[in-house]
Amino acid sequence: MTVHLVKLCVGVESIQDLVDWQQARLKERRKKKQPLELVHVTRMMPKRIDELLDGGSLYWVIKGHICARHRLIDLKQVTKNGVPHCGIVYDPELVQTERRFRSPFQGWRYLEVNDAPADARAIKGGKDMPEELKIQLAELGLL
Repeated sequence: MTVHLVKLCVGVESIQDLVDWQQARLKERRKKKQPLELVHVTRMMPKRIDELLDGGSLYWVIKGHICARHRLIDLKQVTKNGVPHCGIVYDPELVQTERRFRSPFQGWRYLEVNDAPADARAIKGGKDMPEELKIQLAELGLL
């Protein structure tokens, strides 16, 4: 049975900030002739690896709302400052989701499939809509 991860996206103000940061990271890896993969390093290795890699995604919480996801590709052991960590490898394609409030937490949490927000539907004429307006409309239940 598929399960997802949800993680706070600390230091990011908007989905566009996340996209910009990830594109810069891929560009940096390309320059260094490293594999073009996005890896988020976190302290703890999930125990439900098979369920996560069976179609799971990494859902991002930005400014208190789950609002985007990336498909999980792999979970691998990495070492950071001599301490074992988990490298969450995810697909570069970002998928916006319907916004859902999420209170703060540390680390990551599992997100069951039936609790995951649906992928956002395209907003007619909404491509240039400011992020703040999208948040306010979502909070009012209009998006």
